[in-house]
Amino acid sequence: MQRSAPVDPTKMGVGRAIAVLTSGGDAQGMNAAVRATVRVGIYTGAKVYFVHEGYQGLVDGGDNIRQATWESVSMMLQLGGTVIGSARCQDFRTKEGRAKAACNLVKLGITNLCVIGGDGSLTGANEFRNEWSELLQILLKAGKITAEEAKRSSHLNIVGMVGSIDNDFCGTDMTIGTDSALHRIMEVVDAITTTAQSHQRTFILEVMGRHCGYLALVTALSCGADWVFIPEMPPDEGWEDHLCRRLTYQRSIGHRLNVIIVAEGALDRHGKPITCDIIKNLVTKKLGFDTRATILGHVQRGGTPSAFDRILGSRMGVEAVMALLEATPDTPACVVSLSGNMAVRLPLMECVQVTKEVTKAMAEGRFEEAVKLRGKSFENNWNTYKLLAHVTAPAVKSNINIAILNVGAPCSGMNAAVRSTVRIGILQGHSMLAVHDGFDGLAHGTIEPIDWGYVGGWTGKGGSILGTKRSLPASMIEDISLNIAKFNIHALVIIGGFEAFVGGLELVTAREKYEELCIPLVVIPATVSNNVPGSDFSIGADTALNTITTTCDRIKQSAAGTKRRVFIIETMGGFCGYLATMAGLAAGADAAYIYEDPFGIHDLETNVEHLLEKMKTTVKRGLILRNEKCNANYTTDFLFSLYSEEGKGVFDCRKNVLGHMQQGGTPTPFDRNFGTKMGAKAVLWLTDKLKECYRHGRIFANTPDSACVLGMRKRAMIFQPLSDLKEDTDFEHRIPKTQWWLKLRPILKILAKYKINLDTSETATMEHVIKKR
Repeated sequence: MQRSAPVDPTKMGVGRAIAVLTSGGDAQGMNAAVRATVRVGIYTGAKVYFVHEGYQGLVDGGDNIRQATWESVSMMLQLGGTVIGSARCQDFRTKEGRAKAACNLVKLGITNLCVIGGDGSLTGANEFRNEWSELLQILLKAGKITAEEAKRSSHLNIVGMVGSIDNDFCGTDMTIGTDSALHRIMEVVDAITTTAQSHQRTFILEVMGRHCGYLALVTALSCGADWVFIPEMPPDEGWEDHLCRRLTYQRSIGHRLNVIIVAEGALDRHGKPITCDIIKNLVTKKLGFDTRATILGHVQRGGTPSAFDRILGSRMGVEAVMALLEATPDTPACVVSLSGNMAVRLPLMECVQVTKEVTKAMAEGRFEEAVKLRGKSFENNWNTYKLLAHVTAPAVKSNINIAILNVGAPCSGMNAAVRSTVRIGILQGHSMLAVHDGFDGLAHGTIEPIDWGYVGGWTGKGGSILGTKRSLPASMIEDISLNIAKFNIHALVIIGGFEAFVGGLELVTAREKYEELCIPLVVIPATVSNNVPGSDFSIGADTALNTITTTCDRIKQSAAGTKRRVFIIETMGGFCGYLATMAGLAAGADAAYIYEDPFGIHDLETNVEHLLEKMKTTVKRGLILRNEKCNANYTTDFLFSLYSEEGKGVFDCRKNVLGHMQQGGTPTPFDRNFGTKMGAKAVLWLTDKLKECYRHGRIFANTPDSACVLGMRKRAMIFQPLSDLKEDTDFEHRIPKTQWWLKLRPILKILAKYKINLDTSETATMEHVIKKR
């Protein structure tokens, strides 16, 4: 896949034609993928066609296949579903139907097809590609096409993007639509829990997902459900008694409600379906609890796409066009997908084969294997769920005390991390201590024991219930060491932003002087700014990103019916441009000004002229994002004055400073799940570290690797010593020196119609899904 000579990306597609279609069940974020495919296609010089109504439109041809323009995909980023329509198509299953489809493509000179859909749609596309030359022969014989046309379209390239809320396609971490479906589900769960608590009820919720339990599993983790039924792992024999014991136990420790999540394809060990009604009758008859069942249904497919799905769709669209234009007759059909935060290309048929193997493993009762085949992310979720839901605290205590504190500004998802830290700690036999108000609390001794029931229902709560402060420990180190001794603290979990990182370093430095600080500690990054060294993501950033994106949608909509208007919006993030850049991708911004990508007067001039040109077409909205500290002199007011003056007579301007609403709100499913997994992983690591550091009846930890940041790096959660991360940190501006998301900035500019050079040297290479068995 490595190319020798550098290719000019704006010429890659000259003389080529690409068709894009959405097929099968709709999913939120498909429009983002369509928009990116169209715009990047046009950017490379290719002609791009919409195929309306999925494969049906491909077969019927005519007006269903229309050329797309830059403007034709404007304002569709925030719409749910698919604007170009999707249909289940019987005709395409027949050879006659596929021949008709081939004829329509040949006539328009289209030899590149981008399909956005589920595994069925993608398998169909691959079959179409495999019999392409045979179909051309049929059409030639029938005189439908000329030999010249057949020669010109001798080969069909295919690239797939997986659009499905079920997340049931193997090889991909997240399919387009999954995150948005989780948003819908969590909105409902949050609403239901408030009513259930009022009446001490048991609620049973059925979520979608066909034969895949992903939605059910993540929902259960995100809302702290008492039980989840998924098709990959049916409950053991006698689950009925186990479930009743569990519900009774939850009530006995003071819980007012029980939540049970059921995947629509849930089965027992004998392959019999487990439905809401079966569980409802069981709980009502056996326990006499007031029980209600809710089937969520098609609500899950609806609504606007989440920020994650828009960015995912946009990134996949770019990658798909590149994959199509780089394909040769020998490259296998591929799907573009996301692994961790990296775009990858995978052979389509290998993914389909593994996806089928999961179904087969489930049918044959090889359940452990089914969970493994679903992929790392599914397996991690399942293991975390098992840890939290089906284990009772050991009778023997470990005599270890672990203290938890929140440091820095509050953000959504902190409480989820605290909850799982406390509960996993208790299950490990430790005593957990809550420290209120950050390092201040550690110095002043506002420390108290925290038990299992205390953190019940915390996953869905925003802010920081423990209380948090920005103060650093250096000035109070003496008091802190005294309290660590007084409360007999053996390990620390510090959940917070850049202050948590710096505070952790200060504690490590003070170890030389204070022996009490020689205890293992772990920092869990939690901040809306996403500026903690050692992690690609922080807890809280996804919630803030969604808040900004929704607000931008509303602001853009507020101008409907008025003349042309440009909005200048200031986001948080300190010196870190993550929020501004990602929100720019998710809301379709024309520019995002950030500190890491320096800009001067010439850049501002270019941006203003670019907007003026754009506003002369049918486009009526402009969106400019500015990170709060991107430049001390080019302030939000300055930009507002500049755009207002230069846009006179063409557009008018409005400005918004979003402020603290970015730190509030209910945590998104991603932040709840991420916080829960980070908390669990941190405590398990501490448990191992404490065993290593136990000598002569006491704990002594002074090695660099006994004080770590737990971070998400590319595809895995890893522990990195605080001292190792010093090198990569710009302490003055409170940001890491290298940041992965800066690579996405060119995409933002291309989608806003700038003719910049997209660096195509670092392409995603084709990876194999099927391990050599």
